[in-house]
Amino acid sequence: MATSVTTPPSLSFFYSSVFFTSSQRQNLKSLVAFKPNSLKTPTARPLAISSELATLPILSFTGEKIGETYLDVKAAPPETARAVVHRGIITDLQNKRRGTASTLTRAEVRGGGRKPYPQKKTGRARQGSTRTPLRPGGGVVFGPKPRDWSIKINKKEKRLAISTAVASAAVNTIVVEDFGDKFEKPKTKDFIEALKRWGIDPKQKSMFLVMELSENVVLSSRNIGTLKMLTPRTLNLFDILNADKLVLTQDAVDYLNGRYGVDFEAEDEEGDEEEAGGGEVELVEEDGMALELQRMRTLHQPSNILEHRDAESEAGFGRFQCIHFAAVNNFIPHLS
Repeated sequence: MATSVTTPPSLSFFYSSVFFTSSQRQNLKSLVAFKPNSLKTPTARPLAISSELATLPILSFTGEKIGETYLDVKAAPPETARAVVHRGIITDLQNKRRGTASTLTRAEVRGGGRKPYPQKKTGRARQGSTRTPLRPGGGVVFGPKPRDWSIKINKKEKRLAISTAVASAAVNTIVVEDFGDKFEKPKTKDFIEALKRWGIDPKQKSMFLVMELSENVVLSSRNIGTLKMLTPRTLNLFDILNADKLVLTQDAVDYLNGRYGVDFEAEDEEGDEEEAGGGEVELVEEDGMALELQRMRTLHQPSNILEHRDAESEAGFGRFQCIHFAAVNNFIPHLS
């Protein structure tokens, strides 16, 4: 007598509860299919921009430690810091491209209108023009043409990329006292000796950030190929990432804390509200008629616009005349 062997239930489509009776469905309730990772509840980490506080030593011109200061700038979260900095550096490099490379196609090359030889009975490959890309002196196939390589990046995003790069380079950053008046005459040898006193190898790449550049400092450091002397106006992301050592002055640290710190965003928003409040309004009496002169500033139009509105005209039928304010200044000096 053959005995029936019960096979273990399967979780396939054919073992679905649709094919069983109501009594058999009760036994299937204990069979639950789940993934091992489904029991883990994902913990959402906030991607908030944090402030990185770093303690930097202050060195004198002779190389002695005279104190400490703090570098407190905003930094992107670790999950997005690499992407923000990468986008910033790609934007800087692409915006530097001129995009003036140009080649001539076969239609733009001079000549080539005559067929070089008959189509048949020559034994050679057929040619329709001497300016074909297959022949010397011919056009270029898929060659470069003038184009605009620039890409856009938000101001806050670019500022965050620079501050994140500065925060990541804080471990290789030192602060020195102002050395603008320490060099009596231009001499590269004296500047190299100062680098060695500060513990900087002249063969390594270093970036200096100072608020003001004296002529003797510029002339003493420009022959050092591994050194970059920057000001807040020329500060860029590429030189920060490319440098092995960052050297700041105390004024430069205060500038970075104020420009790229947490408190800068609130001041920026207040400035935007003031600019959005309206332009300057003046009332000028001209020929017995009150004219309202309003200077409007726009984001995409650098020149101011002078709007003349006839105050005594009927409502809804006012006369408007828009003139570039830069051009008006040449004709009406007292309005400037």
